[in-house]
Amino acid sequence: MALVLNGVPWFDDRGEVVNAHGACLVDDGGRYYLFGEHKTDDENRFDGVGCWSSTDLATWTFERVVLPVQPDGPLGPGRIGERPKVLRSPTTGAFVMLLHSDDLGYTDPVVGVATCDTVAGEYRWHGPLLFEGEPVRRWDLGTFQDDDGTAYLLVHEGDVYRLSDDCLVAEEKVASQVAPGGESPAMWQVDGTYHLLFSGKTSWERNDNYVLSAPSVRGPWRHAGTLAAPGTLTHDSQCSFVARVRRGDEVVPVYMGDRWSFPHQASAATQVWLPLLVEDGRARLGEYWPAWDPETGERVDLPGVVAGDRFVSDDPATRFEVEVDLPAGGGRLAVLGTSDSASGYARVDLVGEDGEARSHLVDLYSKVTADGPVYVSPALPAGRWTVRVAPTGEVPAWWKKDGTRFGSSGAKVTVEGVAVLT
Repeated sequence: MALVLNGVPWFDDRGEVVNAHGACLVDDGGRYYLFGEHKTDDENRFDGVGCWSSTDLATWTFERVVLPVQPDGPLGPGRIGERPKVLRSPTTGAFVMLLHSDDLGYTDPVVGVATCDTVAGEYRWHGPLLFEGEPVRRWDLGTFQDDDGTAYLLVHEGDVYRLSDDCLVAEEKVASQVAPGGESPAMWQVDGTYHLLFSGKTSWERNDNYVLSAPSVRGPWRHAGTLAAPGTLTHDSQCSFVARVRRGDEVVPVYMGDRWSFPHQASAATQVWLPLLVEDGRARLGEYWPAWDPETGERVDLPGVVAGDRFVSDDPATRFEVEVDLPAGGGRLAVLGTSDSASGYARVDLVGEDGEARSHLVDLYSKVTADGPVYVSPALPAGRWTVRVAPTGEVPAWWKKDGTRFGSSGAKVTVEGVAVLT
């Protein structure tokens, strides 16, 4: 069974982490294409836009870095490139990517444009998106394409621009400042009601994302509460996009969110994807699901601990270790543990009886305490595997320009044991 697994690293056909953040999903020719920031583990700089494809939202094939670092200019070396969003022009058929470009100090923002004739080819950088002849100098962005093909640019604070038919120019501002203090916008439409999603400004930290609703993209927009239950911090994630996912004869909205992991965004940041509900005209997320079936849209319960004793430590000289036998046909190994506000990074090592070894970094920090899978391996062959989990001693923490500290208060690692997924 193909499962969407939340809050754990995803692995592609190469066995590499799916490093796609601030992402979007495009359905083309019966295949889904995931575009996202190809992050680094050393600093928050642009390292390209990556693309992966899938038919089931669970198994991912690496396509390529579709927009690499440019020789110079807004996406040149030492710059920022964030929140790539890809649309298809209803008139030209070209694929158009919009993204935020900036310097490392976030003092030179611009919304940029790149295009490609094919969904997963190499995109050509054109430069800034223009509105009334001037570059759109905004940062957090999203996009939305209505049923009639009309495309919109969404930016922080709640401005919405209608794009030209070729999606290369912002032609009209149709809403202004409808969400002061809001960032990471996303929009979707169900039964004639438009829903506009925002996160609060808390740096890489998660918060209770909220929704505005309206009968038209032009408004009037009204606040419709938090997306998930208050205090859950949107299931410990920040919105990035709302995808349109096929389910039988229906197309249903799916929330896509990031669990950032500063500073190790490339190796330890993860995703939270969940079906969106609309009840009595109100959009919301239900309870958190560690795993769900994208074919049915229903939760799938994962197995419990089959091996190992509870382990709690912040000392890199200590480790959890257990041997687990995978049955004929192989399977995946899941490390079950606890994430909380005093937890840090762990190194997970898997060693097969033939000497095959895999090593991955996992982030156990969460402002909201949660129990469940903190790591699920790629598919492994049958046989005996040794699972080791050790604290690295590093604390996930970061500071805003004004000195405000975010992140964990410690480097604790809690492991309950190992489960087997077949």
